[in-house]
Amino acid sequence: MVDKSEKFRWFVRLGYFSRAVFYILIGFLALTAGSADTGPEGVFRTVQDFPAGTALLWIVAIGLLSYALFRMCSPLFDIEHEGSDRKGIAVRIGHAGSAIGHLVLAYSAVRLATGNGSGGGDTAQQAAAGVLSVQFGSFVLGLLGVAFIATGLFQAKKAYSGEFMHRISASAPDATRWLGGAGFAARAVVFVVIGWSLIHSAWISSSAQVMSLGSAISSLHDEGILFTLVAAGLILFGLFSLVLARYRIVPDLGAGGTVPTFRL
Repeated sequence: MVDKSEKFRWFVRLGYFSRAVFYILIGFLALTAGSADTGPEGVFRTVQDFPAGTALLWIVAIGLLSYALFRMCSPLFDIEHEGSDRKGIAVRIGHAGSAIGHLVLAYSAVRLATGNGSGGGDTAQQAAAGVLSVQFGSFVLGLLGVAFIATGLFQAKKAYSGEFMHRISASAPDATRWLGGAGFAARAVVFVVIGWSLIHSAWISSSAQVMSLGSAISSLHDEGILFTLVAAGLILFGLFSLVLARYRIVPDLGAGGTVPTFRL
């Protein structure tokens, strides 16, 4: 009989697998389609076009939800012992942001799998317009932009330092450090672009012209080699996520079988 910790590890590994599928496809679509539909809906439609695509889309959606719940355990339970000092709190808040982002992706995948996809429209701009319409909305949107830029800088730091290797088994392939570094660097660029679009929209132009993940990538299309490097980097981040699906050190559930604790 599979114990609860083993089930938990399988859900986390499914989450990393789904993240891998998402980033490999979004980078591939960017390289092959240029400024065409490179956003999450484009990725999920591509998955749905595969043989047994709807079933695979459900697996990806469940995986993204699993990854989101795993990340939410960090701010709630500090499962990876980040601590409660200023740096630890910042990391755990970042994990909460990652959880929310992947919940949104899972929701988008489920909507398409059930035939309720939006079929168009820029949801990022619609959301921004809603925030700008309320009191202090521009202030909140601007702060969100600052958070995205800070996250981008943190991603760049991880790419340079290789600190992400501390949570990976020593038996992982030798290329893991290189794959992760390239992937985090590409994500850093995308997050900074999204953050700047939020700040510009909230505090400079007072419009709702903000960027989603897909539009942030597409906005680099005229930048030549930078666009190619970012798109290729996202594919490498997907491959890095595949490595994590196998070699990531996953916390065990505690004695009560509910709260995970990290295995140091």
